[in-house]
Amino acid sequence: MADRALRVLENVEGDFFVDSSCIDCDTCRQLAPACFADQGAYSYVYRQPRNREEKRAALHAVAACPTASIGTSDKKGAADAVTDFPLELAPGVFFCGFNSRKSFGGNSYFVDHAAGNWLIDSPRYVEPLARRFAERGGIQYIFLTHRDDVADAEKWAKRFGAIRIIHRLELASQPAAERIIDGFEPVELAPEFLAIPTPGHTRGHCALLYRDEFLFTGDHLSWSREAKALHAYRDVCWHSWRQQTESLAKLESYSFEWVLPGHGQRIQLPREEMRRQLKWLVQSVRPARASLGA
Repeated sequence: MADRALRVLENVEGDFFVDSSCIDCDTCRQLAPACFADQGAYSYVYRQPRNREEKRAALHAVAACPTASIGTSDKKGAADAVTDFPLELAPGVFFCGFNSRKSFGGNSYFVDHAAGNWLIDSPRYVEPLARRFAERGGIQYIFLTHRDDVADAEKWAKRFGAIRIIHRLELASQPAAERIIDGFEPVELAPEFLAIPTPGHTRGHCALLYRDEFLFTGDHLSWSREAKALHAYRDVCWHSWRQQTESLAKLESYSFEWVLPGHGQRIQLPREEMRRQLKWLVQSVRPARASLGA
């Protein structure tokens, strides 16, 4: 629970605040950009909610925060905000919320599908969210992009009898996973679901393309709010930046409208603009590739 006595100095006066336990994961800034900003090492409240919609978004941030670093003295509507999760982003595609500290606040997603529902990466296990998933028919598959964002995947799999899918090179994080991806060629996991190995951030990192429209990118690719462009994080590349840039180039072979990352801002763009953005990113990282190690 957030502690007002430990609130960071940058908070403006009012009901909502961020305390010093914040790990700067960006979750609150994604959910309620009208209220939360980045100090550089943590988030803070730069403006109190001005209307009902902004307050609801700020309450979503309270529920989703992986470290319970956001507090408010006005709890009205908080219980209803919890039941809003998962939040629908597009028909049948949802943001789970309840981000987990185990994955440094990584985002996770839920796909409501007639042939069986999917969880992409893992939120923290909480019963309110489990009940919402159950109302929608449970979870049949859990796709794990890489080892960093597995969080409570084992608990979710046990709760719903779900099949966990992960690359063999990430298997140490989920040794009992039920389906293993081998090699570095794309794999059709089910109709409309294509696993695309994208090594670089980690050895066996994978993206998931759904309906040639939604690309779940893990820690491979996201949107920069500041640059207003697609972005890849070299400073948190744990395995090989060379391989990550090569994996970015591989994505030019696909068409999609959404980038849904584990860390960083999600974005929807027209296909041609998405293709242009990706081409620009690949070209911008290409000059450095010749000087990089493995």
